[in-house]
Amino acid sequence: MAYATTNPYTGETLKTFPEATDQEVQQAITDAYEAFKSWRDVSFADRAQVMSAAGAILRRDIDKYAKLLTLEMGKLYEEAKLETILSAEIFEYYAKNAEELLKPEKLPVADPKEGEAILVHQPQGIVFAIEPWNFPYYQIARIIAPQLSAGNTVLLKHASNVPQCAAIFDDLMIEAGLPKGAFKNLYAARHHTAVILNDPRVCGVALTGSEGAGAIVASTAGQALKKATMELGGADAFVVLEDADVEKAAKWAAFGRHWNAGQVCVSSKRLIVVDSIYDKFLEIYKAEVAKLKAGDPMDPSTTLAPLSSQKAADDLKAQVEEAKKHGAVVEVIGAPVPEKGAFFQPLLMTNLHGDNEARHWEFFGPVTQLYRVKDEAEAIRVANDSPFGLGGSVFTKDTARGVKVAEKIHTGMVYVNHPTMVKADLPFGGVARSGYGRELIGLGIKEFVNHKLIDVVDIDAPF
Repeated sequence: MAYATTNPYTGETLKTFPEATDQEVQQAITDAYEAFKSWRDVSFADRAQVMSAAGAILRRDIDKYAKLLTLEMGKLYEEAKLETILSAEIFEYYAKNAEELLKPEKLPVADPKEGEAILVHQPQGIVFAIEPWNFPYYQIARIIAPQLSAGNTVLLKHASNVPQCAAIFDDLMIEAGLPKGAFKNLYAARHHTAVILNDPRVCGVALTGSEGAGAIVASTAGQALKKATMELGGADAFVVLEDADVEKAAKWAAFGRHWNAGQVCVSSKRLIVVDSIYDKFLEIYKAEVAKLKAGDPMDPSTTLAPLSSQKAADDLKAQVEEAKKHGAVVEVIGAPVPEKGAFFQPLLMTNLHGDNEARHWEFFGPVTQLYRVKDEAEAIRVANDSPFGLGGSVFTKDTARGVKVAEKIHTGMVYVNHPTMVKADLPFGGVARSGYGRELIGLGIKEFVNHKLIDVVDIDAPF
């Protein structure tokens, strides 16, 4: 695996980084565990100071951090600034809430003779984080903020195309006052994953990535008897019912499918529209996509970024061609995109009938899958006709109806009248082939702690 900074807009490789040696990996594990032995006993207040400082630094140096995001993965500069702020908000959330989220819980007991039972939440060691490139800072923050706040330490293996985004978080946490070794970015080679997970000082792994990577890492973790959380792919349904505000729904659909150039696990990938409003919705949707302007991601007027790499664009093109072989009808929508850079022309894909395997695929880029359904019942059926179960949306003016429909969609998150959002104070995660476990809020901070029962019992109490 080659760690390199290659600008997706220019195609220029600017810097390369050598993979970590076996010795460096072992040293990082040792340093992380030595840090853990003291960090686990640091007060919540002192940990909170570090988290607050990290958030403050991100806000103070937002331009520096945002420019690096745009340089390495092509994200629009305005989107890069929003991601930097979101990462700061996650640090600040745990600075404020970690102690309350992990406070000991007194358990009700049926008989006083059972004793005074409490549940305490204690850190367990090193968490190994394997993260993707599409949100380089947010993906790190949503793991290290809760895990460091809980008293664990973290080793990071980031995506190979965002090495400087990974490294700058090393600098961030040192400046914020985190003890040496408590967080470390490693340019780990593939074989190091098994080495790290088989080390007894490592308590588990948190992975965000593809199904294939998730299956391999989950298997390795299982063989090592280590806890794992998996946030994998998604093909979110965007359901528009006949009583929806069609214009606003179509505008949200265009945004939900194309932010971050469509490279989002919770992007609105499958638009499912009831027949009676389908034509009007499609007309508005195409008009909104036509407004997108592809170009330099540092230019404020640019609204459609390049994909993260030329390989990503080539792979997506090949996937679309394969979908055509299965019967998919593909239409070019939107304005032409530049030939230079890893740009991908927005496409609209239909004829995704029950025999077309492509209806079950995730298209990681500006490819819209569109379904025309007769009513609410068929919309729910199509929404659930997916191997994934991450997020989703339901649009209707009757919010009570929207909630009932949302309850019938088999995913980890459903939003009524809005594309799936990512916030510091809302949980994130899915079901089925989208993975398991949750990140953020109290669910995320409790994934890698020991929920220990302590029961004080009268010595003379019966067994």
